[in-house]
Amino acid sequence: MRFKQVRSYGVNNKQIMLMIYRQDKVRVLCLLCTLFMFITSVCNIVYIVRRSMQFHEQQEKKNRNIVTSKTSDMIDSHNIKSLDNNNQHLLNTTKSYLIKSKDISDQFDMTYRTLINSFTNYLINKSILQHNYCPPIPPDLKGPISITDPPKNFTILTDINSIYHPQVQYGGSSQPTDCLARHKVGIIVPYRNRLDILGHFLYHTHTILQRQQIDYRIYVCEQAFNKTFNKGIVMNACFKEILLIEPKTQCFIFHDVDLLLIDDRNMYTCPRNPRHLSVAIDKFQFYLPYSSLVGGVLALRREHYVLVNGYSTNYWGWGGEDDDMYSRIVNKQLTLERPPASIARYKMLKHLHQQLNPARLKVLRTAHIRIDSDGVNNVKYKILNVTLYHLFTHFSIDVGEQPI
Repeated sequence: MRFKQVRSYGVNNKQIMLMIYRQDKVRVLCLLCTLFMFITSVCNIVYIVRRSMQFHEQQEKKNRNIVTSKTSDMIDSHNIKSLDNNNQHLLNTTKSYLIKSKDISDQFDMTYRTLINSFTNYLINKSILQHNYCPPIPPDLKGPISITDPPKNFTILTDINSIYHPQVQYGGSSQPTDCLARHKVGIIVPYRNRLDILGHFLYHTHTILQRQQIDYRIYVCEQAFNKTFNKGIVMNACFKEILLIEPKTQCFIFHDVDLLLIDDRNMYTCPRNPRHLSVAIDKFQFYLPYSSLVGGVLALRREHYVLVNGYSTNYWGWGGEDDDMYSRIVNKQLTLERPPASIARYKMLKHLHQQLNPARLKVLRTAHIRIDSDGVNNVKYKILNVTLYHLFTHFSIDVGEQPI
């Protein structure tokens, strides 16, 4: 199979982030210029039509000068009752025409002024909001981070705000308080029977995400009952349920619970293209095992997730769904990005790994055929419970029975 080449970045991370930011600014400027040209064209058309109506009105006035003069004299002398039926009809027609012409002219004038004022107010408000946006490179980033264990009294299964992470709002969300976040992100964490690892993940990750100045919320998505695990169904179910709770979520980060970010310069923002964030993991000696890997931590815009039809739901057991996702990204002609391995670094928490699903390779051979018929557009599941804790929102999901 022919794969699209994976994009890599240069060495200077700050220059890369600035370059991406400048490209976004140019793109926004082009869109604003296009919008301005469109509104200007509409205003010009309205102005031309308005002038044409005025000219037409003047011509009509000249042609009916005699009738208008007579009509005015009749109105001023209060002798309307003495007019015969024909003159009375002529009087009413002339008055009606003059009133309608004036009303049409006033409507065009009001429309023209409304458009100009609306566009002016939009530019003013845009300028004001632009000054309040958080900087593209957050000022409090620290770079490499040391991993510390949570305190002994730290707990995540509480209905009230704990003393840790007081800035986090109920349900596991947070936004910067001194500026407007540039990105609204949903963090999807598939989970099953790893309470201690989940606690370590939440304790560590909230601190980093707050320094990155993004508007985020962490969703822990747990498969209910002791059935064969299906990560694809869990991911797709969470994606659909999040859009019901937070419909303005711009992008999603699919995050394994056992991976802790150890460099906060690896931004959890909305990428222009799909971005594989977990490039360098300590378990693999901080090297990427193979070029088509997108497992671990993957960031996708909402429209891209819909385009690739989410994750496949045909992988029961551990493994296969991430490689299938890479095939979907490539087949939909999306470019996969990766930040530099010098900052996209993670520590994997120790735990017992499940055995690989032996049937995954057979299912993977048909990945390119099932893209539009197997995924988020036809996923079947049942939400058993939605619970809000201080540091996260919890979904309990019934994925159904594995087909025989």
